[in-house]
Amino acid sequence: MALGTAALFVPATGLLSPAAAAGLAPTPTMRGGANNYRPNAPIVDRIGGGGFWMTGTVRRAGDGAPLAGQRIQMWAHTTEGHERDAHSHGATLTDADGVFRLEMPQIVPAFGQAHGHLAYDSGEFKTVFLRPVMDSPNDTTLNVEFVLEPV
Repeated sequence: MALGTAALFVPATGLLSPAAAAGLAPTPTMRGGANNYRPNAPIVDRIGGGGFWMTGTVRRAGDGAPLAGQRIQMWAHTTEGHERDAHSHGATLTDADGVFRLEMPQIVPAFGQAHGHLAYDSGEFKTVFLRPVMDSPNDTTLNVEFVLEPV
């Protein structure tokens, strides 16, 4: 590192400390994110037979504090069903560090793209729908970040 430059330390969790994340902007809802959304999908241990991991973090806009106990819903077109099928939907809660993780069947391309759908819709913060596209249909994980804004 050259003299006069500073490095930002990022802990092993990948989360910025609240002080380093001051002014963190909320995540905007993505176009197409709400397609085939089912309100109140059940909290599950796993969707289908598994093999693919949907993971991420949930933080508060502004200070970047991790948000525990937040409900994140997921659904996708997978090897076991279409994203409109009820059995392709499920939800999980974030842990004390704002991290969520849910196993589901392998995501496969729909409309030419392998993508997942995620939603924060619990009401304490503004609803956010995400529709991230995978780099490759062979990927076995998809990681996203929610930065939520209070209602």
